[in-house]
Amino acid sequence: MRDSSPVPPRAAQLSRRAALGLAAAVPLAAASPASAATPVIGGERLARAGVQVGAAAGLPKRLTARSWLVADHQSGEVLASYHAHTHLAPASTLKMLFADTVLKNFERTERHRVTDADLADIPAGSSMVGVKPGITYTVEQLWLGVFLRSGNDAVHVLSHMNGGLARTVAQMQAKAQDLQALDTHVVSPDGFDHKGQVSSAYDLTLFARHGLADADFRAYCHTKTANFPAGGKKTFQIQNTDRLLTGAWGVPTYDGLIGVKNGYTSNAGNTFTGAATRGGRTLLVTVMHPKSGGSGVYEETAALLDWGFKEGAKARSVGTLVDPLSEGGASAAPTRKAARAAAGAPAAAADGGGSSSWGLVGGAGGAVALLAGGAYAWRRRRRVAGDEAPDGRQERHDGQDRRDGRDRRDGRDRRDGQERQERHQG
Repeated sequence: MRDSSPVPPRAAQLSRRAALGLAAAVPLAAASPASAATPVIGGERLARAGVQVGAAAGLPKRLTARSWLVADHQSGEVLASYHAHTHLAPASTLKMLFADTVLKNFERTERHRVTDADLADIPAGSSMVGVKPGITYTVEQLWLGVFLRSGNDAVHVLSHMNGGLARTVAQMQAKAQDLQALDTHVVSPDGFDHKGQVSSAYDLTLFARHGLADADFRAYCHTKTANFPAGGKKTFQIQNTDRLLTGAWGVPTYDGLIGVKNGYTSNAGNTFTGAATRGGRTLLVTVMHPKSGGSGVYEETAALLDWGFKEGAKARSVGTLVDPLSEGGASAAPTRKAARAAAGAPAAAADGGGSSSWGLVGGAGGAVALLAGGAYAWRRRRRVAGDEAPDGRQERHDGQDRRDGRDRRDGRDRRDGQERQERHQG
């Protein structure tokens, strides 16, 4: 079923140029740690510099990621972390939040005939599954395009079905707030590089944990291959870009792997959140921006999973994955007054009420988070807006299988750039 929650009309009235101007007015750090002066979601140790681990040995020695986290899926205990709340570009791992937000709005069997308008605003250089105007797809097929090939074309079609990009971005930001993923600022639903679009290892792990509770989400991210419509009765095969799941490019498959989502852009580098079950225990690992590049994000994820299954039971928790507010989770968000005081702003200028960290970043006129394309603020209640903000970058992304949009291989590329595999880094 469609989500019928209204979006304030002003959010839909702002022009793209005005939206971009508003977004640019908000000072957003592309890679900044959470402030230790305000309460830290999941526990204060998660904001500390350096590796955080308690009473367990044998952490992998050659970890190069700028941020990572290992957590127990069931208990939510964070077993080890490194700069868990640092704000970094998420690339297509942000599609987990897109799925958390939109997946239940439509039945799997619902059908949609794609129009040119559905595909008109996809950023140049995007990863694509091969959606074509004039072809009718089921919702299930579109989600397979999202999860397996990280197709921005599938994301945009689903977003238009959901009421448009601005409405979808607004819902995603509200969903992040409910999940208490306060490091996350959504600019576009697909994870493509846009100024100010950031998340963190902690938030991405929250998105994966929440998504895996849904049977459809879990099934999609675990699917290795699928047949995708090519028009008429023709189909072509698509393969999941998660190398730990498929064993592509010489990466050994990981025993017990469930999913979840990988990503790549030239700005984000490689990002990945993975989940695996062994011996009745499920662990979540997020790795962001490893220096090793290529398959390094998978190698470092596998090493952290190995450590978690071997030593994690001995580790004392260094934090916790908080529960969603809508499911009874206790709010750990700082008040607007406390956050502004921590930032050095006069306390008298702050109004009351809770807010996400993005509602506290500052800017003229008070603590307002202006999403690109949105027209209203994150005030006392959950009120957010956003829109796409293509910045003209010609960057392919996702799954480390796209290292340069110009390096398009024939053979495997018969369906509009669909199964492009590039070995070198972007």
